[in-house]
Amino acid sequence: MAAVAAAALLTASGARADEPAKQPAWIWEQDTLAGDWGGARTALKDKGIDITLISIDEVLGVLSGGVERQASYEGRLEFSVDTDLKKLIGCDGATTHFTIYQLRSTSRDAVDNTGSIADPSNIDALSTTRLFTAWFQQNFLDDKLSIRLGQIAAADEFIGSPTAGGLINGTFGWAGVLAANMISGGPAFPLATPGVPVAIKPTDQLTLQTAVFSGDPAGANCNDNQQSCNRYGTTFSFSGGILWMSELQYAVNQAKKSAGLPGVYKLGGWYATTDFADQHYGLNGAGMVVSLADPTVAGPLYHRGNGGIYAVADQMVWRSDTSSLNLFMRGGFAPSDRNLISFYVDGGAGIKGLLPGRADDVFTFGVAYAKISNDAAALDQDTLTFNGPPYPIRDEEMVFEASYQAQIAPWWTVQPDLQYIVHPGGNVPDPNNPNATLGNALVVGVRSTIKF
Repeated sequence: MAAVAAAALLTASGARADEPAKQPAWIWEQDTLAGDWGGARTALKDKGIDITLISIDEVLGVLSGGVERQASYEGRLEFSVDTDLKKLIGCDGATTHFTIYQLRSTSRDAVDNTGSIADPSNIDALSTTRLFTAWFQQNFLDDKLSIRLGQIAAADEFIGSPTAGGLINGTFGWAGVLAANMISGGPAFPLATPGVPVAIKPTDQLTLQTAVFSGDPAGANCNDNQQSCNRYGTTFSFSGGILWMSELQYAVNQAKKSAGLPGVYKLGGWYATTDFADQHYGLNGAGMVVSLADPTVAGPLYHRGNGGIYAVADQMVWRSDTSSLNLFMRGGFAPSDRNLISFYVDGGAGIKGLLPGRADDVFTFGVAYAKISNDAAALDQDTLTFNGPPYPIRDEEMVFEASYQAQIAPWWTVQPDLQYIVHPGGNVPDPNNPNATLGNALVVGVRSTIKF
């Protein structure tokens, strides 16, 4: 791919050698910090090669509650190449994509400091350089049917809400009802997995997409941190059974000249074929079912398969010449006996152009609620019975977040962020004081995103 890009660059440069050079735009007006590379970037795109380089850097500090009151740093450098193979080699309807991440963080990241289920940062990951996604896609029937094959993140395909994307807590992306319940967190940042999504679009408004993924992105026999087991993204795991996902999407008023307000509505579900351990019960040496809190427990009790359903609504409800208001809501269910989170819902609002003269800024507010399953809570009750107090009973975790994306230049946004996490971990003991539970965590920070 790099050789193809270089060849196209040389060809494009040669083809334009006699053309007068365009004057570069003022740096604060360019789409990217590095500009058009003297016309080479546009030339590459004309040949079917689109290169993206984005750096995200943030600092998040826990001011109260949580596990540790300290700051953390997370950074992600993204290098992506997308190709239109019709332009490049004449292959109609075919495209390719790959993304490589260079990831950086302090030894204790934000989620270590809060102790929460929901990660305060959606770029938080083990420090490494890794391949994230790499796929080939072929479209048919005037783009009404598409088939994609390769290393894929389900989070890029399913349950997404455009408005919720203005928030940086991970639960507003790959929602907690999936992230906390799937093996190794499921095929989502930073662990993609081999998969085959298929999308059918019978009308401009209606899309049905379904996909099959490898069930465990960490790979077989992983007894360490899942990201450590697949440190460079090249495990290409085919372990953990099969994960099926399907989603029906209904999008309205998506055209720029549409008189109505745009919105998208989704109904989806997932099913994993492998075994999942019971949240409450295990087996003793005699093979009898006992509580996992029972001192005689010898091993887990497994259930065959796991799954859940979810729904998404994201609708613009008002707009003017310079401003708009979007609302979003998502929710999902999963079986209580084999999942940590049995019910999840989040929702919020995004306001573009909130302040006069700042039409490109976006303020987003969101609330997420994750219910600890009854079976997981029952285990806590048994632990309290066997071991005596103090031992808390897990119930729920809630996340409140307010974030403001300030568009400093077309290539640079600065994003102050405020989060308040109630019952981090779902109401668990404080490792620094076992006689108390983790206090509600107040997190403040700022993120910078630069497109090169």
